[in-house]
Amino acid sequence: MSVSVLLDTSFLISLVSEHRTHHATATQYYRHLLKNNVPMYFSAIVAAEFGIKQAITDLPLGNFRILEFNVPHGKEAAKLWNALGQRGAEDNRAVVRDDVKLLAQASHEDIDLILTEDASTLHKYCERLRSSGYLQTRAITLKNGFDASALSEGGQADWVGGPATDRDS
Repeated sequence: MSVSVLLDTSFLISLVSEHRTHHATATQYYRHLLKNNVPMYFSAIVAAEFGIKQAITDLPLGNFRILEFNVPHGKEAAKLWNALGQRGAEDNRAVVRDDVKLLAQASHEDIDLILTEDASTLHKYCERLRSSGYLQTRAITLKNGFDASALSEGGQADWVGGPATDRDS
């Protein structure tokens, strides 16, 4: 089975900054994706977010597939935004809009997974949209540590990288 991954800004910040809490986990995922030739997508939206504090040329851009944000993505983002309905008062509206744009790109491009450190908005809204049937893409957060089986379809074990273990049964 072949999967594809969209890399969120928070994932990339953790990947390049040794001082981040989840740097080691981000590095493990990145190396695993490279080793298994998993397509990694780098969104123009992420480029804008990342570039606020650090040059995107600090990233291994040659290993990514660049994903522009286009009109079909905008249409999908509007649909997902409206499907979310009530959002948390604690959520920064601008951040949520960018997260929804990333989810829309992943959905429109049939990207299976988003790697993120953001459990509070991106992951939360991804799961809400998935549970209501608007989205197939899954978000994997770094807070749970590296788990190669999370990269398989449905988050099940027995993916390219090894057989299922008793824990996964």
